[in-house]
Amino acid sequence: MFAPTKTWRRWHRKVNINQKRFAVVSALAASALPALLMARGHRVDNIAEVPLVVDDAAESITKTKAALELLAKLGAMDDVEKARTSKNLRRGKGKMRNRRYVSRRGPLVVYAGGPEVPRAFRNIPGVECAHVDRLNLLQLAPGGHLGRFCIWTKSAFARLDEVFGTTDKESTMKKGYKLPRNIMTNPDLARLINSDEIQSIVAPPKEGSKPASLKRNPLKSLETMISLNPAAKEARLAALRESSKEEGAKRRQEKLKAARANRGAVKKVSRAFYNTMVTDAEYVGEDYDVFSSWLGSTQ
Repeated sequence: MFAPTKTWRRWHRKVNINQKRFAVVSALAASALPALLMARGHRVDNIAEVPLVVDDAAESITKTKAALELLAKLGAMDDVEKARTSKNLRRGKGKMRNRRYVSRRGPLVVYAGGPEVPRAFRNIPGVECAHVDRLNLLQLAPGGHLGRFCIWTKSAFARLDEVFGTTDKESTMKKGYKLPRNIMTNPDLARLINSDEIQSIVAPPKEGSKPASLKRNPLKSLETMISLNPAAKEARLAALRESSKEEGAKRRQEKLKAARANRGAVKKVSRAFYNTMVTDAEYVGEDYDVFSSWLGSTQ
């Protein structure tokens, strides 16, 4: 095979741990916004609420039939059906590389129990499972698009504070890590400036103060340029005179070209009229040989 893939190719990139955690918590926050879920393509119209939290009894389900019944009760079958019907052949050479089919992603079931929990859901197309201690960014934001539809068990949802901590409390699993917090609690600057708290301490405008003069661009305003450079007036007049000379010369050249073209057209019309006159005379015969040669006819 020509140019095969090499084992020493640099497949991976090192990323700081804090950046990875920031991406994961951002994806988790985005999974709680219905607008981002719908923008990503999930069918969540029949869902009661987002994030969707179910009882821990869901972790005891071991049969796929019971898992389908649970998804139907939750109103998530629309998203599962969308993922099932989207299976299609992959474009390109990936068909020959053990990834022949592609399909859309369905719900992500997040649990906190043992490894036997995913057995009921792993055979449903589009449905994936993830342990709350090992959340994967590739599952929370497939293709780099935030807003994955997640179904949480009660114990998994309650364990998030232990895994990632809060803005005030550190995580028990990640040493010294807290959730990132916005610097501004209210990013609406216009509302802040016009608030009563800010306007009450802002100094009023001084009475009788001279307003600031409007600065004009000297490259566009000749008066401003002359005030900065007195020689600019003469330079501008010289440029105008030079441009007028060039325009006059150009105008004369155009007139001369038009006259020459007109002269050639007049000659063509005259020659055509003369040939027509000679042809229409029809001087033919022995008596008109001398006269024809005198007219210049070729007949």
